[in-house]
Amino acid sequence: MRDGGIGRVLVAALHQGIADRLPSRLEFYESWLTPEGLRNGTIGLAPVIAALSFLRTEGEPYHHVTRRAGEYAGQWTVEGLSPARRRLLNLLPRPLRARAALRICRDLVRASCAGGRARSRLRRGTGEVAVRGSIFCGVREPSEQALCGFYAAAMARVLASFDLPGSVHVSACRGMGQRVCRFNVALSPRALAPAPSDSEGRASEGT
Repeated sequence: MRDGGIGRVLVAALHQGIADRLPSRLEFYESWLTPEGLRNGTIGLAPVIAALSFLRTEGEPYHHVTRRAGEYAGQWTVEGLSPARRRLLNLLPRPLRARAALRICRDLVRASCAGGRARSRLRRGTGEVAVRGSIFCGVREPSEQALCGFYAAAMARVLASFDLPGSVHVSACRGMGQRVCRFNVALSPRALAPAPSDSEGRASEGT
């Protein structure tokens, strides 16, 4: 659900990430991410942009906070699915489950903020997700480091939630001057191996 151009999950995850990784500064950031606004879902786009702007001035803690927030966002997004849908996804052969999990990642991007869009491709356990409209990467001057670790951490958590461990790394970032943010996805061999009874999975991998 999105209010004022920003997703509630993103706002709540960012607040919790600050509480976990930068607790001494939480009161300062609650000037924008107010407890009342969190409860009522009334925090809009402008306060989040302001909070992120100040957070970037913190240096390395920015990356710790946003990645932690991404982990929460990925976890809460999966928990927000209906139990029936989660059961169905977990019953899919692993190759199909991986594609379904990436669809959830795309939905997470769209739900995060107005204008957020994502495309993905996956083949034999490796692929790429391209994200347009990252709220984390709208900076006036190019950054020396990627700013969209939130999405990398969120995607990794979604995949792991469906027993698809692997890595997600930022390969391009709009905040560094690239046109879009890109993420390399590499599933581990365990994520690709079919379960003993997963005959459909074996057939899918052979096509």
